[in-house]
Amino acid sequence: MQDNRIDAALSETDRAAVLAAIETIKTKLPFLIDLTPKERQELPKMGDKTQAFVFGVATLVSNDGSFLPRNFDEAAFAKDVALVKALQGIRQELLRLAELVDDTAVAVGSEAYVAALVAYRAAQENGRGEGLDELLDELGRRFAKVSKPSPKP
Repeated sequence: MQDNRIDAALSETDRAAVLAAIETIKTKLPFLIDLTPKERQELPKMGDKTQAFVFGVATLVSNDGSFLPRNFDEAAFAKDVALVKALQGIRQELLRLAELVDDTAVAVGSEAYVAALVAYRAAQENGRGEGLDELLDELGRRFAKVSKPSPKP
């Protein structure tokens, strides 16, 4: 059997506290939006190089915005740039946290699955006739191969 890398439990109280903390984060960021895949695809993206460009232009505009068209909203631009900067650290930490939660869920799920296979095999070998037949047959359907109909000539 594989190593039990994760030997932990999450109490319902702690689980509720974590979910409440996530709700607090959402409350503190009331401007968050949910883009559709199409909207996300269509938006110009701000990567590392683009970010440096945007921050450089923000400095340029803050030093002297006299060259800007009349309809350019300097205040809105400055506010957007400030929000991007403020969200950077939060985003990195949340992405790292999501990665840790995902890695842990994958590892503990793997541990549970391997242990379930060991227990299932033991029940198959040693548990028949002990009132487990029906449950074993039901669980065994998980491994039943689905045969594909042969192609018609």
